[in-house]
Amino acid sequence: MANEKPKTVALLTAGGLAPCLSSAVGGLIERYTDVAPDIRIIAYRNGYAGLLTGDWAEVPDHVRANAGRLHAFGGSPIGNSRVKLTNVEDCVKRGLVAEEQNPLHVAAEQLSRDGVDILHTIGGDDTNTAAADLAKYLEENDYPLTVVGLPKTIDNDVIPIRQSLGAWTAAEQGAIFARNVIAEHTANPRMLIVHEVMGRNCGWLTAATAREHHKWATSAQFAEWEENAAARWNVHGVFVPERPFDIASEAKRLRTIMDEQDGVNLFISEGAGLNEIVAAMQAEGEEVPRDPFGHVQLDKINPGKWFAEKFAAELGAEKVLVQKSGYYSRSAPANAADLRLIRECTNHAVGAALAGESGVAGQDEERGDQLRTIEFERIKGGKAFDVTTSWFSDLLREIGQA
Repeated sequence: MANEKPKTVALLTAGGLAPCLSSAVGGLIERYTDVAPDIRIIAYRNGYAGLLTGDWAEVPDHVRANAGRLHAFGGSPIGNSRVKLTNVEDCVKRGLVAEEQNPLHVAAEQLSRDGVDILHTIGGDDTNTAAADLAKYLEENDYPLTVVGLPKTIDNDVIPIRQSLGAWTAAEQGAIFARNVIAEHTANPRMLIVHEVMGRNCGWLTAATAREHHKWATSAQFAEWEENAAARWNVHGVFVPERPFDIASEAKRLRTIMDEQDGVNLFISEGAGLNEIVAAMQAEGEEVPRDPFGHVQLDKINPGKWFAEKFAAELGAEKVLVQKSGYYSRSAPANAADLRLIRECTNHAVGAALAGESGVAGQDEERGDQLRTIEFERIKGGKAFDVTTSWFSDLLREIGQA
């Protein structure tokens, strides 16, 4: 491809939703239409599932002319799925490949048949490690194709990406969700409200969501009368996987708040306490549900409920309310901050792709936060949230949890 002008670009989005997918697709289409209008653009439906089955749609002229409209929407205009190209058994089980077929080979052959010169993958660490596997296979087997990923995850947990697309919006939307849920404290005395936030191994989103809500609670014009008071609506505890805590001491602290405020509001990462929950399930001989990537299926083990049960009796809660903001926050359209970052990344991704440079377009925190095409082999999941970061330390101090 180095000596020839690319003719066909393919896009796919994969994994869970994030408030950037629609905008990233729109941004790529806009950029290609602007700098290389003769390039054909197709999109594989439902992520890697569509790639394996050859299910794609061409981006028509009217969409290219109005691609900016996609910035106003959440979700993905081309559909997602969770497919791991190196999990042969799962791909066979889903009917995406036949027995004895290598999904990487099937994907490579499909791209070749479709005449694709450039593939853009938009997703998190699983999506982009799958893209890395595919890019490596393509290179080793002489398929002339450039693969450029974009980093999507509301957890902000991709190594070495400083800020993944959609995470700022998810925190903002989670705080809006919390605001309405916490209003429920006025419906019952001594209410324990547990706001469970997405974040399997990384507490960034929980911390950022709690910070956004705390900013609102400390700046809103409350009447400061009875239930309409800042202290009652504020965050009272933040629990993330990276910060160990003692249930007994936290219960004592929160009991004081319950007695004073007639309610307690907790922000909890879905991965907080996960090791303890899994260990308890295994001790009872229960099967721990896992997805095709081997991750514990958090929606099936219900960490929020576990936390609520641990604290309810100790706090003397009369009513317990557990609410999850994940599907609400991850489905929103990107906010202004994310739109700026998406634009920067999509513009860079197109430039890299046209130059034949494979990798992931993002802010490389191991290279001074430079926006560059990060080598696929350096992309990993599971980046921990730094609980010593100043804004989080300030938050804990201000809510009395430091």
